[in-house]
Amino acid sequence: MTQPPPPDSAAPTPDSPRPMPDAPGSVPRTPSPLSGTPAPARNTPRAWAELLRVSALFTVPGDALAGAAVLGARPGRTTALAVGASLCLYEAGMALNDWADRDEDAVDRPHRPIPSGRVSPPAALAAAGALTVAGVALAARAGRPAFAVSTALAATVWSYDLHLKHTVAGPVAMGAARSLDLLLGATATAGAAPGAGGGAVRAALPAAAALGVHTAAVTTVSRREAHGGSTALPLAALAVTGAIGTLLGRRRPKSSGTARTAGPAGPRALTAGLAAAYAATAGRPLLHAALNPSPPLTQRAVGGGIRAMIPLQGALAARGGAAGVALGVMALAPLARTVARKVSPT
Repeated sequence: MTQPPPPDSAAPTPDSPRPMPDAPGSVPRTPSPLSGTPAPARNTPRAWAELLRVSALFTVPGDALAGAAVLGARPGRTTALAVGASLCLYEAGMALNDWADRDEDAVDRPHRPIPSGRVSPPAALAAAGALTVAGVALAARAGRPAFAVSTALAATVWSYDLHLKHTVAGPVAMGAARSLDLLLGATATAGAAPGAGGGAVRAALPAAAALGVHTAAVTTVSRREAHGGSTALPLAALAVTGAIGTLLGRRRPKSSGTARTAGPAGPRALTAGLAAAYAATAGRPLLHAALNPSPPLTQRAVGGGIRAMIPLQGALAARGGAAGVALGVMALAPLARTVARKVSPT
């Protein structure tokens, strides 16, 4: 979930030139009491917004909402608790990610809040811990199944940031985190009735798998965003995007299971449209990065993959028959784009 949250052509990126100290929009600075030279102001709202990548937050609520939709259930109080838990755990992952990468970022991304001195490492670690506890506590109020899934999600987030990120298992762990986030919404919506958790997981597994595979592909590309140079990775992610978009756009067979079908014309057309929007949002920047694997275009491809999670979640909800939920999720897209112009999600 350290997603990874989507720049467009106007979005600031870690590779963009930083403004001079006296330029408009630069980081506020205060005199250093020791040297008299300017020093970065600490713990400003802007610094925490960058650390927590607030523009990527808009990609999170759709996980739980899609999880509820595939059950054929209306989002309710427990779904809202799952959304709150997801937001907390996602932000915990963002803070922990930068804390764990502080030495690496000092070389590759010195403008990030921790290496630039705008947020202290202890403060970032404390925020990660507090947000994790808050997320698990919110999920616990939605029932035991949701508590169990949130615990697994929190363990995955911490394992990824502290150890798995730089291993071959890193993209798989990131994908698993997004899949668990969707399952959190499903189990929370199903409630605490005996057997409800297991039934919700089984019904939501296909949707969770689609979201997890997409996330793993984007995470694999993100490993080259600082240095670029890879054509194969964007091409592979492009193939994954095409496969997911094609599967989502297919007519869903009727089922007698827990999840409801997508109905006749309207929901099917909406699902196909959102699947096409997903493929275009993720695919276009991936193709550009494959043709020119420079760091800026690679990072833009990662941002496009993050932004594409919103139409992907919408398509999953529409495929479950919840057209209203799908449209509600899509309403987050322009907000994500607007905030991404000010705070990069990567």
